[in-house]
Amino acid sequence: MTKKTDDRITEQFNDRFRGMDEWPVDQVLSRILEDQIRAVQAVRAAVPQIDAAVREAARRLQGTDGRLIYIGAGTPARLGVQDGTELTPTFGWPKERMAFVIAGGQKALFEAVEGAEDDVAAARRDIAALNVGEHDVCIAVSASGTTPYTVEACRVAREAGAASIGIASNAKAPLYTVSDFPVYLDSGVEPVGGSTRMNAGTVQKIALNMISTAVMVKLGHVFDGMMVDVKLNNVKLRQRAERMVSKITGCDEEQAAKALDASGQGVNANVKLAVLIVKGYSPEAGRKLLDETSGNLRTALNRPDPLMHPG
Repeated sequence: MTKKTDDRITEQFNDRFRGMDEWPVDQVLSRILEDQIRAVQAVRAAVPQIDAAVREAARRLQGTDGRLIYIGAGTPARLGVQDGTELTPTFGWPKERMAFVIAGGQKALFEAVEGAEDDVAAARRDIAALNVGEHDVCIAVSASGTTPYTVEACRVAREAGAASIGIASNAKAPLYTVSDFPVYLDSGVEPVGGSTRMNAGTVQKIALNMISTAVMVKLGHVFDGMMVDVKLNNVKLRQRAERMVSKITGCDEEQAAKALDASGQGVNANVKLAVLIVKGYSPEAGRKLLDETSGNLRTALNRPDPLMHPG
């Protein structure tokens, strides 16, 4: 019988972990940590590819039409959902400008759905249902880069005109051939053979953090490292917003609180508008200026003296 081999590094077994089941717990933990650190360091080599992907994604998502669409199966799908759903509370990214294409549907976020990752027909249907177009940006994630559902969904989305980013951990993954921006994350052999929720999952989360955060920065949702479009859904976030307004303008927190109250009630309070109110704009003039500058606080603050804009 011919011996079958698999040249995908994500499917190989790691000799460094031979006898792992007999080690003391502290040794298991130390070796896993060492391997995770090694995998994380490998992300640096992918920065040029991530850079190109971010610049194109930000260009496509300017305006009000484009969506971020996460594609994946299993662990990568779950990581995509985690990354995407946090963009609304953190950066104010509209929920309607986000979508998830998940092998097996939402049920697969909580349990394995048999055969879902091999269902290419479902991938085609799921992309078609979204009416994907040229303003959209798809981020397809697969540890092996061979997952049929993910590869097909990415291919169809790209053919429909979307910008496609393909993230995988094998050097010659088919996912790269259907992506405008292939991102190779050399996470190596897993401590537990094939358990790509470990090294591959860790570097995928880092890459997703880098991509989505950098895109939000380029779209004006961050100012001096502060999340100025944060949704003020609780007391902690309200207090953070007051500190942001105070730090940006130099006012005290009492004045910052009053400006936030003037910018909107409850969760509708707006850090950017509050900053402009402190600077001398009326709420109406501040809103107009933010509309004119596509919500970019830096651009708005670089306009002529606000007292020249009577409210």
